[in-house]
Amino acid sequence: MRPFWLQQALDPQNEAVCPPLQGDVRCDVCIVGGGYTGLWTALMLKEALPALDVLLIEADICGAGASGRNGGCALSWSAKYFTLERLFGVAEAVRLVRESERSIAAIGTFCAEHHIDCDYRMDGTLYTATNAAQVGSTDAVIAALQRQGINSFQRLALDEVQRRAGSDRHREGWFSPAAATVQPGKLVRGLRRVALQRGVRIHEGTAMTSLEHGAPVQVRTHHGTVRADRVVLGLNAWMARQFAQFGRSVAIVSSDMVITEPCPELLRQTGLETGISVLDSRIFVHYYHNTPDGRLMLGKGGNTFAYGGRMLPVFDQPSPYRSLLKRTLGEFFPALAEVPLAASWNGPSDRSVTGLPFFGRLDGQGNVFYGFGYSGSGVGPCHMGGQILSSLALGMDNAWTRSPLVKGPLGQFPPEPIRYLGSLMVRDAVRRKERAEDRGLRPRRLDVRLAKFAAAAGKADKG
Repeated sequence: MRPFWLQQALDPQNEAVCPPLQGDVRCDVCIVGGGYTGLWTALMLKEALPALDVLLIEADICGAGASGRNGGCALSWSAKYFTLERLFGVAEAVRLVRESERSIAAIGTFCAEHHIDCDYRMDGTLYTATNAAQVGSTDAVIAALQRQGINSFQRLALDEVQRRAGSDRHREGWFSPAAATVQPGKLVRGLRRVALQRGVRIHEGTAMTSLEHGAPVQVRTHHGTVRADRVVLGLNAWMARQFAQFGRSVAIVSSDMVITEPCPELLRQTGLETGISVLDSRIFVHYYHNTPDGRLMLGKGGNTFAYGGRMLPVFDQPSPYRSLLKRTLGEFFPALAEVPLAASWNGPSDRSVTGLPFFGRLDGQGNVFYGFGYSGSGVGPCHMGGQILSSLALGMDNAWTRSPLVKGPLGQFPPEPIRYLGSLMVRDAVRRKERAEDRGLRPRRLDVRLAKFAAAAGKADKG
C-alpha cells in the first residue's frame, strides 16, 4: 500500500500512463528520478528551451520516494542561516535565505497557474519552545537575520502562540509568513501532469541499472538504453546506493508521521484553523499542521537509521513509532487523543553532514549533474534544486552555477560500522536529554555532549 498522501493523490482513471521504457532512445537531457528535484528540473529546462527533448525515467512511479510521503511543510532556510554563513560567507548566505523564501512563493504561483490542487496554503510557520530548556534557543539566529535585513520572524505573545498553534504546550514562539503547507503527493503528481503537457517524456517503472560516461552518456535500464547529451541525477536517498563515491556523503534516516481521521469540529475547538506549520525546538523536531479536510498530521524526525545507506523494508511500511506519535499527538492536543489514526508511514531521508543539499558534476564530467542531501527538508528547497540543475545542464553562467552549493559534498560521515553505531548513540542521547528537559530535570552531561553532534549539523527537519 502507498503512503497516505500518495494514495490519496493517485487518480488512475484521469492520469496519463507513463509506460516503462522499451528499447533504445535518444534525447537531449535524461533525468533520472521522478520526485520534486527531477520534475522541477524538467519543467525549468522546458521553460528555458521549449524545443529541448527531455526524457525522465523513474524506477517506481513519480512521487514514490520522499516527494510523495513527506510532512508537507515548505520552509525557508532562515533557520539554517548560521550554517549557511559558516560554509559560504555572509553574501551567499543572505542570497540563499532570500531565494529559499522566493521558492516557497513561486511554488504557490506555479500551482495556481497550472491548476495543481495540492492544498497549497501560505499561512506561515511557528517555531516554538515546548519546555523551559528550549526557550530562547531561536533568539540568536533571529538576531543574525535581523542584522542582515532578512528577518521574516516576529515574536508573538504566549497566548497568541498557543492560539495559533492550537495547543497550550508551547512556551514561546516566533512566527514567519514565509512558509507554506501542501499535500505533497498531490503536488508531485501535479508536477508530473504539467511536465507531460510541456512535452517531457516520462517512463515510470524504469530503473537505471548503470551509467556510462561519454558523448552521449548512456543510461542503461532493464529493457533499454537512453543516450543523452546531458544527464541529471535526482535520486536523493537512493544516490549513495547507486554510486559508491557518495557512500559516506549522507546518512539514511527516517522521518515518521501519523495523520488522523477527519475531525474538523475538534480542530476548530483547538483554534488550529489555518494551514500554519508548527515546529518545536528539539534537535529531532516535532512538526504538525492540519489539512483542509479537517485532519491533523504530526511527525518526528531522527528515528530509524539505516546501516550502510540501505533502503530498509521498514521505510515502505507503517511507522514502527506509531504509538509514540499517537501519544505525542494527544499531549499536544488532549481533545484529539481519542481520534482514530487514518494512517502512519515513514520514509528514507538523505541526511548530509551539513544538513544542506549539495550539487555537482559526477566524476568531474561536464555533462552529468547531480543534487541530493536535502536532509528531510526538501519541499521548498527542491525548487531551488531545479534551478541549480537546469542551469548546470544548460551550461549557464549565473548565481546558481557559481554558488558553492555546486561544489559537491562538504564533508563525510565516518565509515561503517562507526557511522551506524555512532548515529544510534547520538540519537539515544538526544532522546534522553530531551526527555529529561521535558520533565524539568537537568540532563546528564554526557548526553548533552553527545547531542551536540546532532545539533552541529542542524535540526532533523520536516519537509
